[in-house]
Amino acid sequence: MSAAKPQGTMLGHPKGLFLLFTTELWERFSYYAMRAILVLYLVDAVQSQGGHGLGWTQADALSLYGTFTGLVYLTPLLGGWLADNILGQRKAIYIGGALMAIGQFVLAAPHSWMPGLETTVFYIGLGTLIFGNGLFKPNISTMVGDLYEEGDHRRDGAFTIFYMGINLGAALSGFIVAWAYTTFGYTQVIDGQEVFVNNWQAGFFCAGVGMVISLIIQFLFAQKLLGDIGTVPAAKLEKQNAEARGEIRKEPLTKVERDRIKVIMVMGLFTIIFWAGFEQAGGLMNLFTNDFTNRMIGSFEVPTTWFQSLNAIFIVVFAPVVASIWIHLGKKEPNSPVKFALGLTLLAIGFLFMIGAVLEMGGDASAKSSMWWLVGAYFFHTMGELCLSPIGLSMVTKLAPLRIASLMMGAWFLFIAAANKIGGLVGSLIGPGGSVEDQLANAMSIFAGIAITAAISAVILYFMADKLVDWMHGAEDGPHTEEEALEAEIAVTAEHEAITVKR
Repeated sequence: MSAAKPQGTMLGHPKGLFLLFTTELWERFSYYAMRAILVLYLVDAVQSQGGHGLGWTQADALSLYGTFTGLVYLTPLLGGWLADNILGQRKAIYIGGALMAIGQFVLAAPHSWMPGLETTVFYIGLGTLIFGNGLFKPNISTMVGDLYEEGDHRRDGAFTIFYMGINLGAALSGFIVAWAYTTFGYTQVIDGQEVFVNNWQAGFFCAGVGMVISLIIQFLFAQKLLGDIGTVPAAKLEKQNAEARGEIRKEPLTKVERDRIKVIMVMGLFTIIFWAGFEQAGGLMNLFTNDFTNRMIGSFEVPTTWFQSLNAIFIVVFAPVVASIWIHLGKKEPNSPVKFALGLTLLAIGFLFMIGAVLEMGGDASAKSSMWWLVGAYFFHTMGELCLSPIGLSMVTKLAPLRIASLMMGAWFLFIAAANKIGGLVGSLIGPGGSVEDQLANAMSIFAGIAITAAISAVILYFMADKLVDWMHGAEDGPHTEEEALEAEIAVTAEHEAITVKR
C-alpha cells in the first residue's frame, strides 16, 4: 500500500513494529491511568482551600463513566473514516494524540485556577479526550498490519507483541497513577481532624505525560522506521484502484451471507451483556474498592487504582495457559458460542465473589471486606474475557461479507459502545448517596442482578450454540496448532480495545 517500505528488522520483525508497540504502550498507559481515577475524582467531596474532587453523587459519576467509555468505543468509527478517506493514519494519530494530551492536561488543571468553572472545564477536557481518542484508537493497530505483505506469516506474531504493549501499559498505569495522586496529595485539617487529600489532578497530569511520551516517540522515529506507511488515506486509495479495475459492483446478499450476519447480530446482543458487567471494573467495583474494602497489608494501604491493573496482569499471565487448554482438548474443544457462554458463566462467578464481599460486611457501616474477594472477582472476569477471544472482531472479519465488512465492524463497535453505556447506568443504580447500609444493599442487588443475568444468558446461548454454528456455514473452522490457538486468544485485546483490524 505504501510506496516506500521501512527498512531494518529486530527479532525477525520490522523495527517499525517496536515503534508502534512503544507508542501504543504509552497511549494505553495514559488512557487507563485516567480511567482508573475518573469516578474516584468525580465522587471525591470538594474540600475547602483547594480540594481536588467534584463532589458528585456515585450515581451521577457512574452514569458519566458509562457515557465516557461508550463514546470511547463510538468515536473511532468517525476517526477511522477520517483517516481512511481524508487524513491518513499517521496524521490522524498525531492530531488525535495531541488532543488526548490536551484533554488530560485540562483535567489536570487545579481547581484554584478556575473557581466556579470546575465542572465546565472538566467537560471540555473530557470532550477533547474523547475526540482525540476517536482519531488515535482505530489507526495505530492497522499500521501494524501494513508493516507486512499479505500472507506474511509474521503478522499474527506481530499482533501478539503489540498486544503485550497494550497490556503492559495498562498494568503500569494503576501503579504509577497511584504514586502520583498520593505523593502530591497533602494532609488538611477539616472539622478539627487531619484528613489526607488525594491530588487527582496530579494523576491526570501523569496520564497527560504518558500521552506526550507516546507522541514524541512517534514523531521522532515514524518516518525512519515506518517509511510511508500511514501517510496515504488507505480506503480512498483502495477504492480508486478497485474502480479502475472495475471491481465495484452491487450484489444481493446470499442465504449463507444472511445467516452469517444473523450470527453477528445475535452474538452482539450477548456481548452487550458481558461487557456491561465487565466494565463495572472501572466504575462500581472501583468505588467499592475505595470505600468498602480493607486494603491494609500490615501498615501499608494498597492504593485503589492498583486493583485496576489486575486484569492486564492476569491476561498476560493466563492467555497462553487458556490457549494451551483449548488445544489440548483437541476435538473436544468447544465451539465459539459455547466459549462465549463459558465467558458469561465466569463473569457470573466473578460477581459471586462481589456478593461474598458485601455479605462479609454484614450491613455494618464500620466493617470492611477482604481485598481477596476483589482479586477473585477480577480473576474470573479475566478468565471470562479470555474465553471470548475467538469471538469479537475476529468473528466479524470471518463472517461479514467482504463488501459490507466495514459496516458490520461498525455495528460491532455500536454493540460495545452500548454495553459500556448500559454498564454505567447499571452501576448508577447504587443510588445518589444515602446511608452506607443503603449503598451496600443496592450494591448487593446490582452484583446479584448481573450474576443472574449473565448466568441465564449463558444457558440460553449454550442451547443456541449448534444453530449458530450451522449459520456460520463452515466459518467456525479455526486454528489447529497451539501457536495458532495462542494467536486467537490474543484477539481478546482486539475486541476489548476495539482497535485491531488485520488487513
